[in-house]
Amino acid sequence: MLNIVLFGPPGAGKGTQAERIKDHYSLVHLSTGDIFRFNMKKSTKLGLLAKSYIDKGELVPDEVTIKMLESEVIKYPESNGFIFDGFPRTTLQAKNLDEFLKSKNTAITKMIALDVPNNELIERLLLRGKDSGRADDQNKEVIANRIKVYEDQTAILADYYRLQNKLVSVDGIGTVDEITHRLYSAIDN
Repeated sequence: MLNIVLFGPPGAGKGTQAERIKDHYSLVHLSTGDIFRFNMKKSTKLGLLAKSYIDKGELVPDEVTIKMLESEVIKYPESNGFIFDGFPRTTLQAKNLDEFLKSKNTAITKMIALDVPNNELIERLLLRGKDSGRADDQNKEVIANRIKVYEDQTAILADYYRLQNKLVSVDGIGTVDEITHRLYSAIDN
């Protein structure tokens, strides 16, 4: 089973590349943002619990996020594997994910980190903001803060996978196709 954590700062291209990897390797794409939105829209027990935190402007606790993710993984017992997008974000989440996957007789195969310089991230996000209308992608200061939060709080997770010899860094500069081929090479090697 192939289980990939796709990792990188906002604007690195994770969403675009996750779809290509999913199709190429016949994986299930699990995006925590999509899972949250689905569960809240359907008013599931976990969705209502997550919404109670989000409505107060608080982060959804790890245990709620993990339970939602576990419920999704269980839905696909015959899967070739998963691509995790937006999860894990903390070492605690990574450890919990490892324990859960171990209970299913599988493990994370690789964490693939898309490396993109900050100035390029800002340009990409500003462009995406123009196209999508997303307010958080239209303000340079807000974008810079999101990148800083990623660097301060999430990037340290790479060390967790580095210590397991599962971290692979991929150059995230170039055409979408060039980056995709680099990712395929990283996964296949």
